[in-house]
Amino acid sequence: MKTILLLSAIAAAFQFSAITASADEKQTVVEIAAGNKDFSTLVAAVKAAGLAETLSGKGPFTVFAPTNEAFAKLPKGTVEDLLKPENKAKLAAILTYHVVAGKVLAKDVKAGDVKTVNGASAKIVTEGGVTIAGAKVVTTDIVGSNGVIHVIDSVILPPAK
Repeated sequence: MKTILLLSAIAAAFQFSAITASADEKQTVVEIAAGNKDFSTLVAAVKAAGLAETLSGKGPFTVFAPTNEAFAKLPKGTVEDLLKPENKAKLAAILTYHVVAGKVLAKDVKAGDVKTVNGASAKIVTEGGVTIAGAKVVTTDIVGSNGVIHVIDSVILPPAK
């Protein structure tokens, strides 16, 4: 069975203090995610969607990264189905909805709609904590050489076209 490395929800914010502490600004956002077991599903998904090379590129990118727990919230069998070769385009559309062009640190986040790499907009709310498309941001500013990762507690889905 393929290793599942998709964006996933975090179990608790304290689990990611190691990510923040060990993030190396010489590593790409993909390398940072690949180096943390809590992002194994996300990384597998990024590879299955053919996005690893792109997200390892110059960027900069802001990635709203779900942990394995976030992926586990999806209905049973969803992740496995998305990882199938015939669903590559659908998976890529979902994953690129988690990415914003540019390097946006937590201090620079503003409420409102933000255009994702997917082309669709996602709503950011800053009252009572930051959310994007309803997913709560639980850890911020994991900085890499080509962007920044903000950890979210759910997988976000692009609006239907």
